[in-house]
Amino acid sequence: MKVDILAIGAHPDDVELSCGGTLAKEIAAGKNVAILDLTKGELGTRGNAEIRLKEATKAAEILGVTARYNLDFADGFFKNNRKHQEKIIAYIRDLQPDMVLCNATEDRHPDHGRAAALVLESCFLSGLQKVETSFKGNAQHAWRPKQLYHYIQWNNATPDFVVDISNHIEVKVAAVQAYDSQFYKPNSTEPGTPISTQNFLDSITYRAADLGRVIGADYAEGFTASRLVGVNAISDLI
Repeated sequence: MKVDILAIGAHPDDVELSCGGTLAKEIAAGKNVAILDLTKGELGTRGNAEIRLKEATKAAEILGVTARYNLDFADGFFKNNRKHQEKIIAYIRDLQPDMVLCNATEDRHPDHGRAAALVLESCFLSGLQKVETSFKGNAQHAWRPKQLYHYIQWNNATPDFVVDISNHIEVKVAAVQAYDSQFYKPNSTEPGTPISTQNFLDSITYRAADLGRVIGADYAEGFTASRLVGVNAISDLI
């Protein structure tokens, strides 16, 4: 099954928090989008892996993605090595995305930067014919996505470009709130975390509003690129 965009996250909820509005916008425009979670987020202070998987399924339904997968890497301990690269390559070659969106290159959580490097290298290696992989018993052909961009997470990185998500902020917020175990609940008896505060929940919209402000939109999401971003015509820029 070929998709237009493959969004990859170290943990369930990374994608929704950081590029959920962009994905919702592309899906509304008719694009096929899949999500690939590297871990089950089993080290998260709140909830557990089973709860997170159910929440991820609900969030995917809200966004309207074509499919969602989980590689079951070890939360907090996966490595950027051949074993993990080959598993990601197998999914890239099976789904054949034209574009990959993945974690921030540097961030508060060490998994995020490590996942960014892992995915970047996997995308390159996926295009090498002599890197042999198979998927469900079938040998695969080389495939390299045309574009790879990193979404912005905890740290306020300077984006290389921003996407207007003004008409899709409600879908983004709803997809984030599908992770009921993780975010602000005033009557929760679970331990507090940096992402379980009211301020963090509010930041989903106020950070998007601030990025929107700089382009004259209500809400936006930002991305960084590992190479120069080109446009067909200067008039494509808003």
